[in-house]
Amino acid sequence: MKQQAFNPYLPSYEYIPDAEPHIFDGRVYIYGSHDKFNGVSFCLNDYVCWSAPTDDLSDWRYEGVIFRQAQDPIKPKGTLNSMFAPDVCRAPDGKYYLYYFIGYTSRIGVAVCDTPAGKYEFLGYVKYADGTLLGKKGEPLQFDPGLFVDDDGRVYMYTGFGPVNYPKFLMGGHKATVEGAMGFEMEPDMLTIKSGLHYIGVPAKAKGAGTAYEGHEFFEAASMRKFGGKYYFIYSSFVGHELCYATGDSPMGPFTFGGVLVSIGDIGLSGYSSLKNAANFTGNTHGSLIEINGEYFVFYHRQTNRHQFSRQACAERVKPDGRGGFIQAELTSCGLNLKPLKGRGEYEARIACNLISPKQNRFYSVIKGFMGREPYFTQTGKDREDNPDQYIANITDGTIIGYKYFDFDNARSISIKLKGSAEGTVYVSQTKGRRPCAEIKISRAKDYTVFTAPLVIGNDISALFFKFKGTGSFDFKSFEIL
Repeated sequence: MKQQAFNPYLPSYEYIPDAEPHIFDGRVYIYGSHDKFNGVSFCLNDYVCWSAPTDDLSDWRYEGVIFRQAQDPIKPKGTLNSMFAPDVCRAPDGKYYLYYFIGYTSRIGVAVCDTPAGKYEFLGYVKYADGTLLGKKGEPLQFDPGLFVDDDGRVYMYTGFGPVNYPKFLMGGHKATVEGAMGFEMEPDMLTIKSGLHYIGVPAKAKGAGTAYEGHEFFEAASMRKFGGKYYFIYSSFVGHELCYATGDSPMGPFTFGGVLVSIGDIGLSGYSSLKNAANFTGNTHGSLIEINGEYFVFYHRQTNRHQFSRQACAERVKPDGRGGFIQAELTSCGLNLKPLKGRGEYEARIACNLISPKQNRFYSVIKGFMGREPYFTQTGKDREDNPDQYIANITDGTIIGYKYFDFDNARSISIKLKGSAEGTVYVSQTKGRRPCAEIKISRAKDYTVFTAPLVIGNDISALFFKFKGTGSFDFKSFEIL
C-alpha cells in the first residue's frame, strides 16, 4: 500500500452509509446512500461513488455524483426525499445498472450507465410483465434493493423491510415485510420481473420465533454474494447493530442462518454482551461481504454526531471458520490495512474503534435531539466535501477510547492534542482496564494544546486505550507516538 488504511476509510467529511462493494476491472467501487452531516433524516444527499485499486485499499478516489434525486421523474412530494441504500451491477449486456429507492414510495427505480462510476441516466421502474409496478398497493414495502448477477448471467434483485408495529404513515401506507426477505429474477431488460414475488426463507421478526434466526431475524439491507459455489445472503438484523449472513445452494433459497459478520458495538465478542456495555454507541448498520485478493472483508457503517443521520463507511477483514462460514469480525482502527498500524507517528482521534461512555452506551434513536453529555464523533461547521476536521467531543471522567491495533517498535513517549475545561489525567493502557503504560497530565486549554508523557511499552502488537480521570470535559483531536 502507498500509505496506511484506517477506519473510517474515506475522508472524515464524507458520510457514506449502506456501502455495497463491487469489483469492476481491478477496482473496488462502493455504492451507498449519502448522509448529510448533522442532517435531520437519513440519506439526504445525492448518490456519489468512491473507488480504490484492489492492490491498494488505502488509495480511495472520489468519483463524483453518479445520480441525483432530481433525475427521478416522480420523486415523492412533501417529504424529505431520502435516497435510501442503492446497489449496482454489471449486467450481461456490459452496462451498469443502479437500483435505488426514494422516500417510502415502494417503487424501485433503475438508472443505467456505460461505466461503473459515470453519470447514470434514469431508465424506468421495476415492474411485472403486465406493466404493473412492483410495490403496488397491498404488497409489502420494497426497500434497499440488492443486486446479484450469477455465473450463468441470470440477474436477481433482493428487497425487504421487516419492522414490527411500524406506523404505516412512515412507510407511505405500505405494509412491512412480515414473511422476510424477498427475491426476484429479472428479465434482460433489467426492468421486468421474470417471476412473481418470492420469499427466500430468511424470516422477519414476526416469523422468526423458534427458528435458527431467532434474535437475528431479517430487518433490511438485503445483499447477495457467492463464494466457492455457495450463496451468501447478507442482511441487517432486527436488532440493528449487526450484519448477519445465511447460506444456501440457490440464489432464491432456501437459506440457513450462518451467524454474525460484524456488530458495530462488538456485541457478541468477549466483554461486550449488550447495548449498554457495547464497545461503541450503536445504531443501524448496512453493508456486505466481498473477497479481495483472497481476503474477505465486511463493509459496514458506524454512527457519529449522536444520532443515526451522519453515518460513515468502515470495513474489517473477516476470517472463514473452515466450515463454509465466517467468524465475527472485531472492530479495529486498521480495517483494510491488512496489518497493524505503525507504532510510531501521529494519528487522528477519529479512527477510534471503541468509544465507551462513563455512564452507559446506547442505541441511537432515529429522533434527533439533545442526547446528553456523552462522548461522540463530530466535526465543525456544516456538511461539506472538503476540509476534514473530525474529532471526539465531550470526553468526561471515565470515558474510554480504544484503538486497535499497533505494531510497537521502541516507542518511548506519547502525546495527545486536546482542548477544553478538563483537568486530570489520561491513562493509556494496552488492554482496557489494565495497568497503564503512560499517564498524561492535562489541564484547561482554550485552544488545541499538546500534552506529553513517557510511554513504557514492549515491542509487540497491541491496542491502545485512553481513559480520562478528572473534572470538566475536553475535545480530542489527535495523538502521537514517538
